[in-house]
Amino acid sequence: MNTNRKRGNTVTDYFTYLEEEHISPGVLKGIRDYRKQFPPDETAAAPPRYFYYGKEVWEQAAHALLAGENLLLAGAKATGKNVLAENLAAVFGRPLWNVSLHINADASSLLGTDTFQNGEVVFRPGPVCQCASAGGFCILDEINMARNETLAVLHSLLDFRKSIQIPGYGQIKIHEASRFIATMNYGYAGTRELNEALSSRFMVLQMPEIESENLEKLLEKEFPSLRKEYRKQFTALFLDIRSKCRSGELTEKVLDLRGLIGALRMIEGGLEVYPALHMGITGKTPDPYEQSLVRDIISSRFSVKTDRGKLFYL
Repeated sequence: MNTNRKRGNTVTDYFTYLEEEHISPGVLKGIRDYRKQFPPDETAAAPPRYFYYGKEVWEQAAHALLAGENLLLAGAKATGKNVLAENLAAVFGRPLWNVSLHINADASSLLGTDTFQNGEVVFRPGPVCQCASAGGFCILDEINMARNETLAVLHSLLDFRKSIQIPGYGQIKIHEASRFIATMNYGYAGTRELNEALSSRFMVLQMPEIESENLEKLLEKEFPSLRKEYRKQFTALFLDIRSKCRSGELTEKVLDLRGLIGALRMIEGGLEVYPALHMGITGKTPDPYEQSLVRDIISSRFSVKTDRGKLFYL
């Protein structure tokens, strides 16, 4: 088996997938009409690696964007906020700007700053201004980690004015195709409540936890040679860990879907099951007691003799 096979999706795959997931025909028509009005070009977002699975969430998110609204995806860790945001940019056919926010982010890191060019001072646009001008989708990742005074510069861009005044350089109008998608997780250190003025400029979508059926679909798409019985076991392992996190027995440091998928890639490439899972999940917490609990959960699902040949069709 070639373990270096190409993964990922195409726009055609997206429409096929959305139809298979029974997404509303009205939503599909709206997206196609949007793409006709704003044709994708070579700068459009590349198809992301993973599909987002969840019919209701897809429909709600798409309706908000088709209505010209900005979208705030709020949810716990491992609910697929960034995956959905990247999916939306790809299926709508828009170029994508991804802005990771933090406590030290300031207005210039969002809007741009002065720079010296050809003997004169000129304005160098930041990611938000570039996105607004180009008709892109901008992901404001972990928006509730940034200070409110930093985010206040976005108010006029996100409301009915759809423009922003850059002192000394004039006004930037937002392209009709542009949308802003923010993500936030209240569980991370350093996060805070969004102030009312900012949150009112978004449609808020509370992201549900991934269901077992959808997690199995994700693993089947990413690892088509993974045997069905072990696809169910890895799904159950993730749900076991999530249950322990929700009950307070574990912290969310070990609730890492990316880590689980990364571990499966290493197993597929030849690493034994236990070392791969310990690297992808157990090692995410420095606490020895938590590590022992995670090891117990893993051992309850997989025998130490479980190897790649049992997991995958070779």
